[in-house]
Amino acid sequence: MTASRPAQTAMTAETVGGSRPTPGRLDPLAAGSGRPAPPARRLPASTHADVLCVSAPAMAASGADGQLRGHGLHGFFRSGVRMLSRMEVRLGGIEPLALQGALTSTAQARFLGAVRVPGELDPDPALTVERLRHADGVETLTVRNAGSRSARLPLEIALGTDLGNLAEIAAGARPPDVPGQVQSAGLRWIGRGHSATVSAKPSPHAVLAGAGVLRWDLEVQPGARWSVELRVESEATTTTTAARPSIGRGAGVPAPWTELSIRCDDSRAELLVGRSLDALGGLLLADPDRPTDLYTASGAPWRFGLAPADALWAARLTLPLGTRLAGGTLRALARRQQTAGAAGGKGEGIIPGPLRHAGPELPPSCTATEATLLFVTVLAEAWRWGLPRQEVAELLPAAERALGALRSAAASGLIDGFVTDLGRLQDDRGQPPTARCEVQAQAHRAALHGAELLEAFGRPGAAAWRQWAEGLRGRFRERFWVDDLSGGRPAAALTVDGRPLPAVAASFVHLLDLGLAAQGAALPGLLDREQTRLLAQRLAAPELDCGWGLRTLSAKSPRFNPLGHRSGAVRVQETALAVAGLAEAGFEREAGSLLEGLLAASAHFAGRLPEMYAGEQRLPDCPPVPHPAACRPAAGSAAGAAHAVFALAGVRPDVPAKRVVVRPASTAPLGELELGGLRVAGEQFSVRVSRIGVAVVEEASAQLQLGTG
Repeated sequence: MTASRPAQTAMTAETVGGSRPTPGRLDPLAAGSGRPAPPARRLPASTHADVLCVSAPAMAASGADGQLRGHGLHGFFRSGVRMLSRMEVRLGGIEPLALQGALTSTAQARFLGAVRVPGELDPDPALTVERLRHADGVETLTVRNAGSRSARLPLEIALGTDLGNLAEIAAGARPPDVPGQVQSAGLRWIGRGHSATVSAKPSPHAVLAGAGVLRWDLEVQPGARWSVELRVESEATTTTTAARPSIGRGAGVPAPWTELSIRCDDSRAELLVGRSLDALGGLLLADPDRPTDLYTASGAPWRFGLAPADALWAARLTLPLGTRLAGGTLRALARRQQTAGAAGGKGEGIIPGPLRHAGPELPPSCTATEATLLFVTVLAEAWRWGLPRQEVAELLPAAERALGALRSAAASGLIDGFVTDLGRLQDDRGQPPTARCEVQAQAHRAALHGAELLEAFGRPGAAAWRQWAEGLRGRFRERFWVDDLSGGRPAAALTVDGRPLPAVAASFVHLLDLGLAAQGAALPGLLDREQTRLLAQRLAAPELDCGWGLRTLSAKSPRFNPLGHRSGAVRVQETALAVAGLAEAGFEREAGSLLEGLLAASAHFAGRLPEMYAGEQRLPDCPPVPHPAACRPAAGSAAGAAHAVFALAGVRPDVPAKRVVVRPASTAPLGELELGGLRVAGEQFSVRVSRIGVAVVEEASAQLQLGTG
């Protein structure tokens, strides 16, 4: 495959207002860089109370009353540009009294308000105003008259926009409004390299360009209704040499998974899985180079573009729904992978990604390392789930390049043979290297998955990678284990002089994420059985498990902050990985406790878990506290939440061997669970797990041999 541009995003992949993601570039939030601190920025306004519709690359945000007032992120956005910032409705000169505003799906919302007609004596309002909004820029407004008299009054919709950039607005900037002009059945604004139009059907009776108002003189008879459709559209008015951004999934491109059916004794799980998959659907993007290749945006509104590591996690965690999302994500990232022809060959094999702030006790982590290693794992596991052999073979050179980047990092010998950031090879950031425990787990898994792929496709090197992984296991168990009064724990990282960093963090869960191997088995892990038991106890202890999920940092740490996104908040994806890893390792009680926390939290978020929320101790009648900067929806949390439920069914396929093993959680923490619409080998797969943990496969490909362990 040839070299191509780095990954693009409508915004930066990691932080609002940051730079384009490139290997080795430091997140502006990163601590300890040894560089002058960047200028202080305003924190982005919280969107937790807003109604946020998402249909990538478009979104719309407003308060619960449905009015777009230009505050914060209010408005219709597309590809990072605010097409419309104000859309305020008045009927008879007054705003409707807000009665209800809520999502009906990730992409759509419904708002209902009431209007009192002057002189009306009945306490029941006769007029209601319903607004049905879609993230793509279409809003239908309906006035209903349930009274006994005809209603004659004007409807006015005040419109305006600044055509602002999402990253700038999110960072606190408020660009000036662009003057409007009349255009056919609406208004048009031109400026800042874009134009936007709002058209109405039926056409307004009057258009006041100076005030930005569309007006209709209504007469609504008793029992009648009147509707208008508003459509917001935009286009670029200047050419640019920048690479094309990701595009939305077109009408002719099918979703990458079939409709899932779930029935469970715990209704919270049904709601959580259904709304999580709905959220993922709203985040789907198509690659502009190959529109049939789909992947997920990282999350809205703050990271509304391609972030390679997040896209790979979403693809991997939804493999039970089919391999098409994984295939599209892998192909899109292979086209962005650094190759020998890029930058003189420096960093060959690396999939670009920025540094990410890792909290107060750990140095920044490199998402280029995470994505590059995860690429190999996603390809290997997608192959096991049924990604066609020809597609795997086409992607294998990219996986070999990723393994080459791992080989170069391992050969550098910076920290006693452990793996540091792969991106360091092409950019010396002046940072002392560290060997993080999760990077060792990801590298070990990638080496073993790479060996399986190389061997299966007749490529050399499988034995060498298995030997290297075995050596890493021995070194890890000797050097990364820290003895303490509780029996011991992994070190979060090793410094350049081999000193363990003592932080107790949720990143430990990656040591339990072993990966799918042949015959439905798990790959070997870096920990032995006793170390795994001690880690399971640590994850279930109150210092990490707050009752809503796993804190990112132990509550015993002096730097603990329940709202710190890497210093104490609950991140849904890590908790989901812990649930799956603990259940697979046989620690079902601990897994069930963490899953109960996620389900309890999801009930307070209407089944739509945000990226993260505060890691405060769970108390009766005290809901989880939203994080002000959390993406909502976020690909990692949505895919992770579904994965945590899927993992309890224990479906572990090996399609190349024509075998699938079903090994459910014997404790059945959700009671009876039925999953229909899963896909193994490209065909429907349905399984039912009884209340005593016995699985029955109710639908499967006739070519598969079924097993129970």
